[in-house]
Amino acid sequence: MTTQSRTPSEARAGPVGWIGVGKMGAPMAGNLLKSGIDVVVSDTVTANGDAMKARGARIVEKLASFDDCQTVFSTLPNDAALLSVVLGDEPEGSGLADILAPGSILVEMSTVSPHCSSQIADALAARDIDYLRAPISGSTALAETASVTILASGRQSAWDATLPWLRVMSSRQFYLGGGDEARFMKLVLNTMVGATSSVLSEALVLGETGGLDRRTMMEVICESAVVSPLIKYKVDAIETNDFAPAFSVAQMIKDFSLITEAGQNNGVPMFNANLILQQYIAAANSGLEKSDFFALVQWLRDMSRPGAYK
Repeated sequence: MTTQSRTPSEARAGPVGWIGVGKMGAPMAGNLLKSGIDVVVSDTVTANGDAMKARGARIVEKLASFDDCQTVFSTLPNDAALLSVVLGDEPEGSGLADILAPGSILVEMSTVSPHCSSQIADALAARDIDYLRAPISGSTALAETASVTILASGRQSAWDATLPWLRVMSSRQFYLGGGDEARFMKLVLNTMVGATSSVLSEALVLGETGGLDRRTMMEVICESAVVSPLIKYKVDAIETNDFAPAFSVAQMIKDFSLITEAGQNNGVPMFNANLILQQYIAAANSGLEKSDFFALVQWLRDMSRPGAYK
């Protein structure tokens, strides 16, 4: 974890590029704007770009407009989007790898597979462009208040150069190594997050069939050794069955697909992760795809034997 204190004014001169200003990208880039940093934004969704323009960002339609940015951040939805942005589609030379100047830095903050990340690293290294993996741990609400955690790995010099900006967007920053360590750390955390909903749902539904009230169970759990900050954060949603999505079932399916794929590629038997993935898929198929991932408790309750609740 970082201990040094640096300010944005100590970072690289010139505008900062940002690609992808959706749920997470918008508040992250917004915190840079609030700090007086010149941010150039590109997003395929016009409304996202318009919202950032209203906050003071400069909007560009083509990635080629980032050629004067020494540092570019990206927050993208999946592997395919990242590969398209960096490697380009048609015409040839339309990706960041061909647009950014040697010595530039791509700070890539999406949740993507280690395999995809390795491909990006190779393509950028061949063009002498630094690549800092910097996935985000935290919710959109935490991103708004710059309270997320950033997990970073890549060349030390890229970390040092971009740390002032990372501090503006987050409350904690961890430098984890020179390769794809940050990608794996994000999958480690997401494994624990997704598993929490799965296990808690089974426990709560079992308790309800035994005559326990959900609010009472949550009160006891929150005073016990098994509680976590995540469980405390979700108490109100669980007690009221309000599963408006902070992080959806569909997003959890994406993440657990990455987790199980990484396990297979690395020869790790992911017994629980594969089962949990199937639980989220089943919940999505029942109509909960866009609900918060803690809606597993609702899905499991609906699956249980009619008349089982006392």
